[in-house]
Amino acid sequence: MINTTNPVTEVIEARFDAHTAEQVEQLLEGAANAQRQWAQTPLSARLPLLHRVAGVLRENKAAYARLITMEMGKPIVEAEGEIEKCAVTCEFYAENAPRFLSDMTVESNATESSVVFDPLGIVLAVMPWNYPFWQFVRFAAPALAAGNGALLKHANNVPQCALALQDAFVKAGAPEGLVTTLLVEASEVAGLIADRRVAAVTLTGSTAVGKIVAAQAGAVMKKQVLELGGSDPFIVLADADIEEAAKVATKARFTNTGQSCICAKRFLVEESVADRFVEALCAHASELKIGDPMQRDTSVGPMARGNLRDELHSQVQRTIAAGAKLLLGGAPVEGPGYFYPPTVMDHVTPDMAAAKEETFGPAAAVIRVKDADEAVRLANATEFGLGAALWTRDLERAKSLARRIEAGAVFINGLVASDARLPFGGIKQSGYGRELGEFGIREFTNIKTVWIGPTR
Repeated sequence: MINTTNPVTEVIEARFDAHTAEQVEQLLEGAANAQRQWAQTPLSARLPLLHRVAGVLRENKAAYARLITMEMGKPIVEAEGEIEKCAVTCEFYAENAPRFLSDMTVESNATESSVVFDPLGIVLAVMPWNYPFWQFVRFAAPALAAGNGALLKHANNVPQCALALQDAFVKAGAPEGLVTTLLVEASEVAGLIADRRVAAVTLTGSTAVGKIVAAQAGAVMKKQVLELGGSDPFIVLADADIEEAAKVATKARFTNTGQSCICAKRFLVEESVADRFVEALCAHASELKIGDPMQRDTSVGPMARGNLRDELHSQVQRTIAAGAKLLLGGAPVEGPGYFYPPTVMDHVTPDMAAAKEETFGPAAAVIRVKDADEAVRLANATEFGLGAALWTRDLERAKSLARRIEAGAVFINGLVASDARLPFGGIKQSGYGRELGEFGIREFTNIKTVWIGPTR
């Protein structure tokens, strides 16, 4: 049984029977048939589907957003923004896929050579709950444009979002089976990866799960794209605009109730401006309203599950016990719902839990550093390498420092965010491969060389 539990009330709102083995077999065969036909459809005929999907998403934005909020607790305004971002991304690939997938001519003597981009087939998408629409659409829009099919195994606490995603593509006119949701347990993923009809797998999730999926896919020699955990540094140098940095830091840490792999988690601040930054950060965080995520003025909703809140609270407690100073929050909110308040800890050191571990919730750890070199060293002193933010008025220096930071993306004087125009992904234990942009659409293609020799 797969359930929807409302994180505000802790009440089960819906129950679904998992697909049986027979149903999975039928769905896989239908997906394979749909993808074969889709791959033979000219690119120009595939792309209108993405424009129609964008329309369906916008037409149903209110309903889809409420579904997100009910299933995982995202504040409703943010949930609406998630749906709009999905629509924009569909339109981006509908308009730019011809350029990204066009044949490349290679100069050579007396031969005609080119590189073409063929679809791989069905791609299994193992997706998380924190951005239940966006995580799938950011993969599916380019993958479908390239001629692939999409098989969705979503997190089991968002089954209604999973079914709604399939329905959105069907409403837009996608061939039956091209986008298929499977309601199955995690234990069945290995069998899906090994299935002859599945060509590749993409996963967004924890590093631990990523290692399991990578091993399973590697055993059957199938392509993977893995977007895993993160412990993103937010570096504030002495010459930064401190007030603006603190304002953006509040959003960077507490958006989606802090439940994002690219939320800023470690705030590395030069000692000379640390007091000012901490004061401003606490002031902004104190203004955030925690409560019913269906209310439009709510800034921080509940965490998605009780065990996630328990883990975050353990990390906070261990960090404080080790000597950090608690300035804000620090304890679960009493009453029903998985609420945890915006929490700020100062004088955190690199050996403390909030600095060493990925904190997936509304808790900020401030680490004071003596200079930019120490900030970069500590930013890199983690197993993760997803994103990083760097705040300074000296842009030439910033560009130089950015090259030294070990991350898939460095945002200067801004917060780390995904953007359809830019490649997204990490290094080290944050995974490999890229989504979005020109690089993302080619991840699930066969980059094929076509060489033609001279005729006689």
